[in-house]
Amino acid sequence: MKLHGIFVPIATPFNYDGEVYATKVEHNVTKWNKTGLAGYVVCGPAGESALLSAEEQRRMLELAARYAAPEKLLLCGTNAESVRETVRLIERATALGYRAALVSAPHSYPNLLNTAASQTLFFGAVADQARIPLILDNSPATSGVEIAAETVARLSAHPNILAVLEGSGDVERMARMIAETKPGFQVLAGAAQTLAGALAAGAVGAVLDYANAAPYTAIAIWEAHRQREFDAALDWQRRSARAAALVTDQYGIPGLKYAMDLNGYYGGPVRLPLTTAGPEAKREIEEAFRDLKG
Repeated sequence: MKLHGIFVPIATPFNYDGEVYATKVEHNVTKWNKTGLAGYVVCGPAGESALLSAEEQRRMLELAARYAAPEKLLLCGTNAESVRETVRLIERATALGYRAALVSAPHSYPNLLNTAASQTLFFGAVADQARIPLILDNSPATSGVEIAAETVARLSAHPNILAVLEGSGDVERMARMIAETKPGFQVLAGAAQTLAGALAAGAVGAVLDYANAAPYTAIAIWEAHRQREFDAALDWQRRSARAAALVTDQYGIPGLKYAMDLNGYYGGPVRLPLTTAGPEAKREIEEAFRDLKG
């Protein structure tokens, strides 16, 4: 399975009663279907998945699968702490047509589980039992846990682990990871601010929170790289870097959802304890996205 292109980790839309807003899942996915996005990650990094119940995660998986265009690749995200619950979630997604699972490392017991041995055991056990392949989610800014490059290299030999999402934005680390993993193992970028550099270093695609609000600029960088128009890729990178930083590093999900509202998607409210973007954040986001609409 090739993971080429830009994937959007779907932000979970809530109504003002705090419930998953099914109509707005349809609204967003239907609009994204018309873009050149490669596919969707559901219950992934931007989906507030840590704040969703198991039932709400199942609901999001069902809704996204219902409205996704047939050509879009469906990936399920997981943030469960045990092998057992992670495999259960993947099994539900498999039955709905999901093709791969983006799996985060356990993070509740850092003194016990944040080791190369425990991570290798966790990912290996999940990969042994899952009926779809795994993508390792190395997004330390979100999970608080980093998967060492040596551990990724070791896990790349597993026949049911096909890729890693490198969310650090460190292009040099990504290049080393590509060099050290087995041939054919795929590396995805996770930071929109360094997307052009990551693709030049050998990333095959990207999973970008930013693409919820501005998929076209991320796709423009990907297409320019694919057509070897590297100056154009860098130009798009420069034009979108400020906006990407605001809705990821600086203001996170509240800022991202506000940017979605600005650009014709539904962001809506966040779930407590997250709080809505404040007036200064909104002003900065409006200014940064002024020339990135549509």
